[in-house]
Amino acid sequence: MSMIGEYARVTAAELDRATGDPEWALKLVTGRMEAEADAGTEPGRARCLDIDKAWDALGFLLRRTGFPVDVVHGEEAIADAEDWGYGPPRYLTPEQVRTAAGAMAGTSGEGLTSGVAPAELAAAEVYPVIVWERGEPLDYVAGHYERLRLFLRAAADEGDAVLIWLG
Repeated sequence: MSMIGEYARVTAAELDRATGDPEWALKLVTGRMEAEADAGTEPGRARCLDIDKAWDALGFLLRRTGFPVDVVHGEEAIADAEDWGYGPPRYLTPEQVRTAAGAMAGTSGEGLTSGVAPAELAAAEVYPVIVWERGEPLDYVAGHYERLRLFLRAAADEGDAVLIWLG
């Protein structure tokens, strides 16, 4: 089974409810994910997004830049939440989403991955290591960064929070 980075935009009111009722939040995002999977919604309009297996590489690259917000694992824990796959969900507040979107605006996916060799990711044991050991290009990571950048910009524009988990 693969570890996939998952995101769901929620309103401030939905975040308040989610932190007190994680089971309700799981039902909410599961329903949204199913609806959007059928519709093929673009990242700039989507309420849910997955960045496939690019999550660890994005985290590695963003940490190297001193990125101000953990957009891969979230900044805040949802207390008493069950596992949503590979651990409980975490979240970014609307303010943290705005900070992240603003910081991402100045860096493209190509800029984020420029000058980084797959061997660096393999040496750092970035998931999935086998991909980087084979020398796969970082275009895949750059593409998912662009999708995440659009998603977070839309969330910031709407004043949304974001739930984050590995599924």
